[in-house]
Amino acid sequence: MTFPIWIPAALLAALFLAWRMAVQQRIRAEMSVNAAALSRFFFGWPIACAMLTSYMAATGRSALPPLDTSFWWFAWAAGFAQMLATNLIIMSFGFRNLVSGTAYMKVETLIVAFLGWLILGETLAPLAWLGIGIAFLGILSVSVEGGARGLLQWLRGLKQPAALTGLSAGFLFALTAIFIKQSANAVPDVERTYAGLIVLTAVLGFQALMQGLYVIIREPDQFRAMLKRWRVTAQVGVLAATASAGWFIAYAHAPVALVGIVGQTQILYTLGFGRFYLKEPLSRRELTGILLVGIGVTMALASTL
Repeated sequence: MTFPIWIPAALLAALFLAWRMAVQQRIRAEMSVNAAALSRFFFGWPIACAMLTSYMAATGRSALPPLDTSFWWFAWAAGFAQMLATNLIIMSFGFRNLVSGTAYMKVETLIVAFLGWLILGETLAPLAWLGIGIAFLGILSVSVEGGARGLLQWLRGLKQPAALTGLSAGFLFALTAIFIKQSANAVPDVERTYAGLIVLTAVLGFQALMQGLYVIIREPDQFRAMLKRWRVTAQVGVLAATASAGWFIAYAHAPVALVGIVGQTQILYTLGFGRFYLKEPLSRRELTGILLVGIGVTMALASTL
């Protein structure tokens, strides 16, 4: 039985994602949203190229496998869907509704499981579905304040603009995972880690091109600001590329729903960062959420044994 490399890959991806978001907070007030987002791709794409080249050298490969049209289409679709989802989340911040749009985005964990079954034909054991449901309740516990009253407000607010943008973002993030998986499946006859790194390089390349052209044409001053702050923006790119490498490798190896639920450990990292680094106390609601997410992830992983 081979070691399931996708588990540490997803766990590390969640860690680097939480770390990247913490670093990216430092530049939000210094440049536009588009320029801050571009730093992920502009500096991340060369890192992805280096990862792919290093893997090829370590495994004795001198050329990429033949890549057909479906590979490029799915890679572009993954990059575009992720960019659009990010913009929708940012848009949701402008709505003053019952609950932030980010709380509705958490439905992504359920959407990706459904789409994985519907589009990819990935079936999960009943224990995995139960674990996904429990982890989802834990995510809501952390994301929605006010206990039962907050959950009721979350349900009542489903027709609000913040909910619509948040749910749309969650759907697009779920589609991103599906497109990444399909792009990896389109790489013929290669080891799955290699396929994941190929998809990573293609997706970040498309994103750097699309976002870069937009910022250069529409916000040239912000492009210069990104370059001027390269010591911080480059950190964002390195962390983003490292996190994405973990996600893409995990998606290439395992069902998207299992990768997605393990990736929700990002919440645990974020809360841990706040508790031990920023010295922020954990509320009972957050402790409950940590417990539920931990139980759900454990059950989902146990279903694979």
